Amino acid sequence: MSTYPTLPQPGPGNVALVVSATHVRLVLGGELDLLTKPELHDAVQEAVQHDRPVEVDARHVTFMDSSVIATLSRLVQATHHRPTFISPPQVVRFLLDVTRIGELVDIVDHDGDVHSTTTVERTSPHPTSV
Repeated sequence: MSTYPTLPQPGPGNVALVVSATHVRLVLGGELDLLTKPELHDAVQEAVQHDRPVEVDARHVTFMDSSVIATLSRLVQATHHRPTFISPPQVVRFLLDVTRIGELVDIVDHDGDVHSTTTVERTSPHPTSV
């Protein structure tokens, strides 16, 4: 019998907004779908209001549907700065490519800057559905 690598277990989606003196970081993780869209929408609106460069830390995203990528496209349209996506997994890169949003953002494969955090604006885990 063949042995297959263990796949990461899907987790509930979560959204957090971290604000520093120089930038805003939108931290995404788990399965992001229609259930997490309201939290993401609120976080995107708050990020835009700070009028600072936005980093989207997507490295822990395991699933993303079209409602989430649509909300992220609103971030791209509303901010005065070009957003940076940090280590997006293949599922996110695929959606950025297909929607051509990837042409409007910067993508980096590592988090080279460690910024000091001043406040955490929002943490919104959504419950696991059965």
